[in-house]
Amino acid sequence: MAEQEEDFSSLPLPDRFQHKVWKVRKAGYEDAAQAFQATPDESDPAFKPFLQDPGLWKAAVADSNVAAQQEGIVALCAFLKFGGPQACTRTRNQTVTPLVEKGLSSTRAATKTNALEALLLYIELDTPAPIIEDLIPSLSNKQPKIVAATLAALTSIYHAYGCKTADPKPVLKALPKVFGHADKNVRAEAQNVTVELYRWLKEAFKPLLWNDLKPVQQQDLDALFEKVKQDHPPKQERLLRSQQAAAEAAQGEAADEIEAEVDEEEKAEALDIFDPVDAMGKVPKDLQERLASTKWKDRKEALDDLFVAVNVPRIQDNDYGEIVRSLAKCMKDANIAVVTVAANCVEVLAKGLRRGSGKYRSIIMSPMMERLKEKKQAVADALGAAMDAVFAWTSFSDCLEETLEFLKHKNPQVKLESVRFLIRSLRSTREVPSKAEIKLICDAATKLLTESSEVLRSAAAEVMGTLMKILGERAMGPYLEGLDDIRKTKIREYCETAQVRAKEKPKPASAAPVGSKASTTGAGAKKVVTKKAVAGLKKTAPSTAPPDEAASAPLQPKLTARNVPSKLTGPPKSGISAPSGGLKLQRKLAGPGGAAPPNISSPKRAPLQPPVSADDDGSAPAPKFGAPGRGLAGRPLGKPALAATTSEASVHTASTPSSTLSAAERAELEELRAARDHLQRTNEDLRSERSKLHSQIHELQHQNAQLIEDHTRDVLSIKAKETQLVRARSDAEAAEQMCHRLQREMDRLKRELGRSVRAGSPTSSPTGSGGGDGIYRDGSGSTILNGGSQGGSSFSANHGLPPTGAVQRPSFTSTLSEEKENVSDPDGPGYGGGLRAKMTSPPFSTTSTSSALSSGTVTDGGRRSPGSRRDGSRGRVESGGGTANVNANGDAGAGGGIESWKRAAEVTSQLKARIELMKARQGFAK
Repeated sequence: MAEQEEDFSSLPLPDRFQHKVWKVRKAGYEDAAQAFQATPDESDPAFKPFLQDPGLWKAAVADSNVAAQQEGIVALCAFLKFGGPQACTRTRNQTVTPLVEKGLSSTRAATKTNALEALLLYIELDTPAPIIEDLIPSLSNKQPKIVAATLAALTSIYHAYGCKTADPKPVLKALPKVFGHADKNVRAEAQNVTVELYRWLKEAFKPLLWNDLKPVQQQDLDALFEKVKQDHPPKQERLLRSQQAAAEAAQGEAADEIEAEVDEEEKAEALDIFDPVDAMGKVPKDLQERLASTKWKDRKEALDDLFVAVNVPRIQDNDYGEIVRSLAKCMKDANIAVVTVAANCVEVLAKGLRRGSGKYRSIIMSPMMERLKEKKQAVADALGAAMDAVFAWTSFSDCLEETLEFLKHKNPQVKLESVRFLIRSLRSTREVPSKAEIKLICDAATKLLTESSEVLRSAAAEVMGTLMKILGERAMGPYLEGLDDIRKTKIREYCETAQVRAKEKPKPASAAPVGSKASTTGAGAKKVVTKKAVAGLKKTAPSTAPPDEAASAPLQPKLTARNVPSKLTGPPKSGISAPSGGLKLQRKLAGPGGAAPPNISSPKRAPLQPPVSADDDGSAPAPKFGAPGRGLAGRPLGKPALAATTSEASVHTASTPSSTLSAAERAELEELRAARDHLQRTNEDLRSERSKLHSQIHELQHQNAQLIEDHTRDVLSIKAKETQLVRARSDAEAAEQMCHRLQREMDRLKRELGRSVRAGSPTSSPTGSGGGDGIYRDGSGSTILNGGSQGGSSFSANHGLPPTGAVQRPSFTSTLSEEKENVSDPDGPGYGGGLRAKMTSPPFSTTSTSSALSSGTVTDGGRRSPGSRRDGSRGRVESGGGTANVNANGDAGAGGGIESWKRAAEVTSQLKARIELMKARQGFAK
């Protein structure tokens, strides 16, 4: 086995890359990575086999064994890192797709990281465009994990190289389709890519993407954008090889200048990624006719169509004067909806035209500021945004005159919005206002400080505070005179919180007295010098040029004497030997003292030196040269020619100490700059921390408000439930009371029914005592009625009556009509108690009896007379003893008792049904 491994290691690397055993391939990848790292340069022979056969890398990054694949991608990274641009251009067509499909989607974290690093190296060695072009087709892959991995790689690419180096347009075109993917991981990665693009492009990329997204997705993205709005502007983290070479060549001051220019042109560069669009072709042809309509809805719809046409990142320059004049006319429209849409059109048109919108400023600015009188905040905000967009591509001086005119407007709302526009202009401009403009602004703001409205006074104080931030407190001092301390304090507070982009640059200190031209050239070698260096220059520079005034006469011999100290005590007569130099010097020194030599040579003229060098910090050493009595006065007269011939040498000598001091002070200046940068970074960190704390406070306040709202909602819900419970209890009590009342009614009806039933059982029989006419009793106790006989028990069972022997017979004097009425109507109300009362109480009546007998209904001996009749199935048998009901079978009174019990049962069941129905309605069903 050992010999076999030795044979494998002896194989060439290309053969080991294609070996069937994965361990051999893995070892080959590792050895290749080490070989690449050991190469001295890009032309090493180790790279040649892999440059000639790029397919080796395609098999390596897509190796079937995950362990070997990981090492293969590591070897590719080493090959790209040390192989140079040639390694990139020859292999990327073979490896990018396998890296995406097999590397980025791998389950191993190390494989994913190395695959992403390989893609970044491909971009670093050349340009991002070919790699992004190869990645875009993977966004349409059928496997969601590959699409998500591709989006994550694109996010890393834009995060590392930025949108200025990597063109975002291909990705922006593909994003709407990805946002509609069914997989949630793909949609989440699409959001990450969009947020990364927003960090670089801000609002500029929205027109290309926003209209293709759903409203819910737009809301989610807006929430994500809010989190990164407060972040610092992004910077390119990785540089291309070409950029690295340029950065190395531009180290020092050039690098600082490039960094300073980035912030100024960041917005324009972001917009440069979009191609100009010919918006004029999209403008409706009948725009003017629709804007002239008498219906405000038609005018608004026309402006909406115009907004859609011009709402693009960049607009191709064309003649938009007619459209701008129409928009200016719409500013006077009576309907505020039309005014708002017109302001939006002005905003997008100015942003699209950029610098081309400056020529339309005079047409649109005044109508917009005049319309600021609207009190509705939505209209004011739209007009303010439009004015800011117009101002962004014009100069501060162009807009200042109109702004100051509207600060004098009679409408307070116009004043207020104009002041706010002036504040925004001062914050965003990069131009420092001139002295005349500063005076105009301060005069207008001072007048506004006396307004009756507190909002106007605060806005005026903010104007002066912002201006103080630009110019400095010293320059604003004269304009603050006459103001009380309270207003000064408020102005300073606004100055501390103001954030401006333009700042007054301090002028470099003068290196020589006024009128000395050579001194400025001597000091012009360095623009920024410290106080000591300036002092050194002031001592030496006047020797290079003759003074223009008589007061500067003592200065020349002083500095010349310093350069040639041995000549200071020389005789004054030696100075006359050079008439040409002496005459020139006398012409410059004459002045008020005339040209007389005695006056010039007087030692009392030395005190005239301080007025000339009053601004010089090095005036204290002057007595060092002026102390000798006649040496200072004798120097110009002694050797004027020498002073003239050695002027260049004196300049060189003077520059030597100044350059020495400048070098020393330059180090101190660098330290101060470093300290300043440190303070600025600290300040930025504190500001970012403060903004984060503010955002956390706002979030907590929002959560608190949400909790309060939820608590209030819960309390109201509880109260509503309590109210419902009270009502349910009251309804239940009412139902219980009704149930008790119905129960009592039912009991009462049962008692009534019982009494009726008991009353319907008669206690006496209608038969006569002693066996009258037609009725007799036999020996067995049976009663014979109408010639028929029935047992006493049978008769009592059929009629519900006791046996005949136990019933007391009523008086024969009872009327047959009354007996007929009581006996034959069992359904009547008097069937029970009435029967008993009428059978016991009525007296005998001869008249009624005779009338009944005369009617022929009852015959003697109990026989039925021909006048007797049957009604239906029920027959009525009349006799001298009384009347009784009999059925068709001859049974008397049986039907009455049965029907009464049936009716009672029906009434009871109906009552029970009604009670159950009422209980069911109240929710108390058993």
